[in-house]
Parts: sequence; C-alpha cells; structure tokens
Amino acid sequence: MMHLPLSGLGSDGPGPRAGSRIVVVGATGNVGTSVVRALAADPSVGSVLGLARRLPAWRPAKTGWHAVDIEPGGGDLAEQFAGADAVIHLAWKFQPTHDPAETWRTNVLGSIRVFDAVAAAGVPALVQASSVGAYSPGPKDRTVDESWPTHGWPQAAYCREKAYVERLLDGFETAHPGIRVVRMRPGFLFKREAASEQRRIFAGSLLPGRLVRPGLIPAVPDLPGLRFQALHTDDAAAAYVAAAARPVHGAFNLAADPPLDARVLAGILASRPVRMPEAAVRAALAAAWRLHFVPASPDLFDAVLRLPLMDSSRAREVLGWQPRYTAVEAVEEFLTGLREKAGMATAPLAA
Repeated sequence: MMHLPLSGLGSDGPGPRAGSRIVVVGATGNVGTSVVRALAADPSVGSVLGLARRLPAWRPAKTGWHAVDIEPGGGDLAEQFAGADAVIHLAWKFQPTHDPAETWRTNVLGSIRVFDAVAAAGVPALVQASSVGAYSPGPKDRTVDESWPTHGWPQAAYCREKAYVERLLDGFETAHPGIRVVRMRPGFLFKREAASEQRRIFAGSLLPGRLVRPGLIPAVPDLPGLRFQALHTDDAAAAYVAAAARPVHGAFNLAADPPLDARVLAGILASRPVRMPEAAVRAALAAAWRLHFVPASPDLFDAVLRLPLMDSSRAREVLGWQPRYTAVEAVEEFLTGLREKAGMATAPLAA
C-alpha cells in the first residue's frame, strides 16, 4: 500500500501535527482494520483510538481500544473524541435486512451521534465513509464524477441510509464551517481477511467457500446492468489516511480498474457468461431472501444493476492516491479467502 505520511501534506496548508491522535469509529470491520493498520504503520501518527461495540484480541502498534455503541443510548462519544486531530467514521450495520429500522438506528441515528460528538469535542476534521451506493442511478458506459446526485436507490435500505447520511453531512457542514468534512465514496471493497464476514452478510450458508474455485462454477449470469466497480480494502484505507492528512474537503470517488462485468467475472472463475433475464434471477433471489436462505435483500441486487460507474481522478489528483491492486486482484484475493475461511481476530471478521 502506498505510504502517505500524515504531516505536511497538501499545497494549501499543513496537515495534522506530527504525533497526531486519530480516532477510528467502527475500527474492527473490513475497512476499519485496514485503516487502523495503515495509521499504526505511519511514523507521523502518535496514537490511534479504535472504537467498536466489541473489543478485539487484535493489538496493532500505537492503538488503544474502547468499547462503545454509537446507537442512541450508547456511551459518551465526545469524551473519546476529545483531543483528536481527526475522526474517521466507518461504523455501519448491514444486517438485518428484514428489519430496516434496526439498521437505521445504527447507520443514521448513530451517525448523528458521531457528528454531534465531533462538533462538541471540537475535532477539526471528520472523514466519513459514504459509498457508491449513495449515488442515484447512472450510466454504465461512462464514468461520473463526485457531482452526480446522491439520492441512492430508494428501495434498498443500504442506499437509502447512505444517501440520508449525505444529507446529514450537508447540514453539518453548514452548521460547522470550521470543521473539515471529507466524504469517501468507494466501490465494493474486498480483501482476504474480510471473506468470512462478507459471506455471512451477503450470501449466508448457500455459498460454500470450497466451490468458489476456478473451473467449478460453470456459468456466470450475464445480466443487463451487471457492471460495477471494486477495489482492495487496503487501497481504500490509503485514501482514508490521505484524507485525514491533507487539508482537503468534499467527496472522493474510489475505484480500481477494470470495471467488473459478467465477462470479467467469468474469466476470474474460468467460467463462461450466460445471458439470463433479470426478472428470473431477481425472483429467485427474492424467494431465497423471504425464506431467510440468503441475508442480502433483492433490493440491493436492483441497486447494483443501476449504480453508476465512478471517475476516481479527483482522488488521484488531490489525494495523490493510486490503487496498488486491480479490481480483478482484489476479487481474486477475496475468493481465496472464501476457500480458506480467512478472517482476523476481531468480532466482525472472525472466521
């Protein structure tokens, strides 16, 4: 991963002081572990405080842990944020998709508590994990920049919540102009250690890891609109570290090449793309979801077919960011993790 020190970056002013204190909210999941690892390896970072609902056995250098729930009624976040040079907010709940009020409590009401605590503690910078899922439906034959509307796909709870948090940030920036706000909008994030978690979140028990091996899956559905972007989680973490470092603000798209479609996925799996009707595939997914065979909602399937392709040139030019892995390499590493039942010593990533 490209190393971006936290001090002295950017041409329009200094970054955080040497020996910076960075707080990471949601530090034990797919993105959080990569961000904490990147910060711990940075010599200009003095300390990292990881916040999570359940304390991990993992103990990276310079990192302390505090157990806290960001939902209403949780612990005092402002107390944990006091003296921080930046807060990186990553906490997000994907399940249960059958109870969107539950995910709303964490993802929206919890984010409100984080934002209020950032203001109360006088933290100078907030780096927020948004997503390609916040974007309104868009083109698949060209890329869009960060000015594309962020109204999400209204049927999918994940997209609704990401879009709503974007509106919360609009109001937060107006109310607190002295706080630097950065919104990171990555594509789908993959790494080996997150394979077990993502299998539980999206596929459930219907996806035996040993079958996700080149040559064992005969066909990949070739659906209209099945073209999306991905990147390695460690590459996303490098961009988060740069956003905490540089005196930048606004939104940044993050994606690696190439875009993934049925042809590319079939190449990864030594399979072949087979044209299928969208309605039939969705009907099968919807039936499996209603029967609780798979945890991922068919509404998220609808969203994936409609998400735009993103132009990441702003991240490259402003953050000096360049992904180390291709999207294909990120997916291949994830599939290896599925076969090996990979994980880490944190509750979300437990194998």
